[in-house]
Amino acid sequence: MSTFQAPKGTYDLIPPRSAAFLAVREGLSAPLRRAGYGYIETPGFESVELFARGVGESTDIVTKEMYTLTTKGGDELALRPEGTASVLRAALEANLHKGGNLPVKLWYSGSYYRYERQQKGRYRHFSQVGAEAIGSEDPALDAELIILAADAYRALGLRDFRLLLNSLGDRACRPGYRATLQEFLRGLDLDEDTRARVEINPLRVLDDKRESVRRQLTGAPLMRDHLCAECAAYHRRVRSLLDAAGVVYEDDPRLVRGLDYYTRTTFEFVHDGLGSQSAIGGGGRYDGLSEMLGGPALPSVGWALGVDRTVLALEAEGVGTEVPDGTGVFAVPVGEEAREVLFGVVTALRREGVAADLAYGGKGLKNAMKSANRSGARYALILGERDLADGVAQLKDLGTGEQTPVPLDGAVTEVRAKLG
Repeated sequence: MSTFQAPKGTYDLIPPRSAAFLAVREGLSAPLRRAGYGYIETPGFESVELFARGVGESTDIVTKEMYTLTTKGGDELALRPEGTASVLRAALEANLHKGGNLPVKLWYSGSYYRYERQQKGRYRHFSQVGAEAIGSEDPALDAELIILAADAYRALGLRDFRLLLNSLGDRACRPGYRATLQEFLRGLDLDEDTRARVEINPLRVLDDKRESVRRQLTGAPLMRDHLCAECAAYHRRVRSLLDAAGVVYEDDPRLVRGLDYYTRTTFEFVHDGLGSQSAIGGGGRYDGLSEMLGGPALPSVGWALGVDRTVLALEAEGVGTEVPDGTGVFAVPVGEEAREVLFGVVTALRREGVAADLAYGGKGLKNAMKSANRSGARYALILGERDLADGVAQLKDLGTGEQTPVPLDGAVTEVRAKLG
């Protein structure tokens, strides 16, 4: 065993389980590519100030959970705790919004980092697939992204998830609601940190998971009762589009999510088979974030879906993921000359798109066949001295045990035909 282990709260993805993560990542992103979203990749670390402005200084992410470092030059950097701020920063830096084709539709995938208490479904390093539609205030975009996420989950075979939906209003109607909520919260028996949050961002108190706080929130004023006419109409339109698409959702007037930048539409996908860490993805509209980052007004909407959480949800339902076919043929040479010949055959098979492997390390026939069986290959291609003299190799079906000779100079064609 190695002296070193993965840092606490992290994990290694290793075969065969890593194949499920790849399949989920592919499944979550496939609908986005069909809907015109282009791939973007951003650095694993950014300026601390980007997240302080974008995510919100009062959030747990910024106050407690960011991994930060100071460079030799004195710059304050943080490992990215979420994707939206980085993607919007990159889009603004590249002036993508000036291309004349709004919205700018982007998708991304990667690892994110938060210093949290480790528990099942919550890690300090986690993987997400995300999407952002930047530069358009259109309820059809909100609905599009929600539908794409729901369709992605369904295509993966997930069934027992729920979609929670709410509206958080905008800069016209939220200030009045904020004042009303603060007045209510100031009358509660709260700890010092929560009282400070009441003054900075009272909506975040509604997201508090502690029972001692949640008990006192009965009767708290709700944003839905304070929406202005424009926000109410916008929310009705999103709901109407989801209804028309057959997407089932639950209205959750207390849903605020953990980031400060959301406006209007906010949503979350939850799976009750995961216990307390039930969220598997979510997002919302963030119309003022670009201006917070020093850019122009670019109303936008997006989401992030957890790859780790989705894998756990699929496992909770007993749903297997469709992974790409593994090794199709495993070459078993007996002797050095046979090894050289089969190495050439394996190379040719791979170039023809066939997944092929070879028994390395000078193994004898018995051990090489054990490796062939462990590889999951459908066929073994066996070549010994007598076969070399006859110009053939033995193609063995590892499922049935049936073995037939094939011409060496036609082995690639024969194997491709057998594998269909």
